[in-house]
Amino acid sequence: MNGILMMVIAIVVLGGAYLLYGRYLQNKWGIDPTAKTPAYEMEDGVDYVPADTNVVFGHQFASIAGAGPINGPIQAAMFGWLPVLLWILIGGVFFGAVQDFAAMYASVKNKGRTIGYIIEEYIGKTGKKLFLLFCWLFCILVVAAFADVVAGTFNGFITDEAGVVSTVAANGAVATTSMLFILEAVALGLILKYTRMNKWVNTAIAIVMLIAAVALSRYTFPGEYGISSSFCMSW
Repeated sequence: MNGILMMVIAIVVLGGAYLLYGRYLQNKWGIDPTAKTPAYEMEDGVDYVPADTNVVFGHQFASIAGAGPINGPIQAAMFGWLPVLLWILIGGVFFGAVQDFAAMYASVKNKGRTIGYIIEEYIGKTGKKLFLLFCWLFCILVVAAFADVVAGTFNGFITDEAGVVSTVAANGAVATTSMLFILEAVALGLILKYTRMNKWVNTAIAIVMLIAAVALSRYTFPGEYGISSSFCMSW
């Protein structure tokens, strides 16, 4: 199966889940789309500030996507495309998305508080302590796993004249791209904060900056990047 067909399947499944399964959960939980959120009810300009719909969507999209764009191609190369496709589609719809949806709705119904405070209110202080302990241990595991995966993408492959990989060296192109990403993220944040440009203009600027970072890194360090590493890191 080629990548275009997999992308079409993913768009259909995720789009259908959003329109059908998402609407089912909304009706099942009795969510009122017109109800005011704590950001409006308790607006103080510091902790409670209404955010643009597209900004909120961007945060949630990044949260549910996670390391999928980085880990997905690597795992597909190791185990094949089918397990990874099923993991992303089924896991994303019935596990990740529902978890994020439930956590956000619970927070909205409880003055924007975090899950730890919600657990303390409905279960007790012991439940909150156990939950925070789990979060701490889980964060250690996630940071270690992500650090290992990302560090692996910084490897560059040096090939001989026959095209055979001979050694693995430091990947200057990917490292430079990553540093430029960090600077561009700060710049884009300032643009979003101090300008009132249309969301599509902001998106276009972000895409141009992304492409420029990858292109500049490859131009600066020609031949020092492997196809798999630079592709996974850049995407």
